Amino acid sequence: MQIDKLRGRELDQLFKAILSLKDLEECYRFFDDLCTVNEIQSLSQRLEVARMLREGNTYHKIETETGASTATISRVKRCLNYGNDAYALVLDRLEKENKEEKTEE
Repeated sequence: MQIDKLRGRELDQLFKAILSLKDLEECYRFFDDLCTVNEIQSLSQRLEVARMLREGNTYHKIETETGASTATISRVKRCLNYGNDAYALVLDRLEKENKEEKTEE
């Protein structure tokens, strides 16, 4: 993993802090303090690109709908194909959660 080079107390602290957040509102508050608006937009854009790639959307459609560059789309695609399967893990969980919420309605 690329991130292994950064492993240590500070990164552990960051990840533990994120894992300690209890709900969506706490996430909004924490990330508002932690990141710039552009950083948050970049992170959320990458996740949306991953979702759209998994659905089989074209680069053109993804670029048009998200504003992501082809370089960003390519990087996300590379992670989907050769990464740690973390995008798939998270997107599968979100999809399951969305289905459960719709069932409860």
